[in-house]
Amino acid sequence: MKIPIYQVDAFADKPFTGNPAAVCPLNEWPEDIILQNIAAENNLSETAFFVKSGDEFQLRWFTPVLEIDLCGHATLASAHVLFNHLGYDSETIHFNSLSGILKVTREGSLLSLDFPSWEPVTIEPPKELILGLGSTPQSVLKTRDYLAVFETESEIRNLDPDFHLLSTMDVLGIIATAPGDSFDFVSRFFAPNAGVNEDPVTGSAHASLTPYWSKTLNKLKLSARQISARGGNLQCEQKGDRVIIAGKAVTYMQGELTPL
Repeated sequence: MKIPIYQVDAFADKPFTGNPAAVCPLNEWPEDIILQNIAAENNLSETAFFVKSGDEFQLRWFTPVLEIDLCGHATLASAHVLFNHLGYDSETIHFNSLSGILKVTREGSLLSLDFPSWEPVTIEPPKELILGLGSTPQSVLKTRDYLAVFETESEIRNLDPDFHLLSTMDVLGIIATAPGDSFDFVSRFFAPNAGVNEDPVTGSAHASLTPYWSKTLNKLKLSARQISARGGNLQCEQKGDRVIIAGKAVTYMQGELTPL
């Protein structure tokens, strides 16, 4: 079996920025262990696989250690591959995923993700979360992930997490966020129990961040930056029970796998 592979920098307008994702178009699904082994071998935060099914594409995402239910940057990367390498000529792609139907629309150089909106709920923070972050946030909320809200961008930049402690959390990831100096808000995302200590740019985190900051700042359209070492910009919009998360992508590499 030979499998095409593309590596795409998502939420980036030039190589070596944003979040790299591997994308593998498939004709049919192999055994799950093959998908997981490919993701582990790629050793990127996500590898996306898709199979055409009628007018839609079945889409799945794997970290190096497990399959996850929603991934923004690898969805953006998959759409980029379809639009720019596989000749997809409509303006909107429908992906069928573990999180339902996800639409990606091409708007000039921007790709816009239509994702579910995850409204975070305030909780009493676990002490391991505070210890793991090494700093006390103003408040902690929860959706799929923990959302730790700080007062300033500099606090987010200066976090030095204990990833061993954070790996004991009962969530996929931990989002740290604050108002931005040049953007409406900034964030970082840690997911050590998913095999990713810090993710460069996390689209799915903005399914929680967008409703939180939209309500907090009383704005429907928001500018965001994930301030990891690579960094990435996102344009977010709250639309009822959905969020629109837009960004750019560039191809870094393409080739062929021969796993069998």
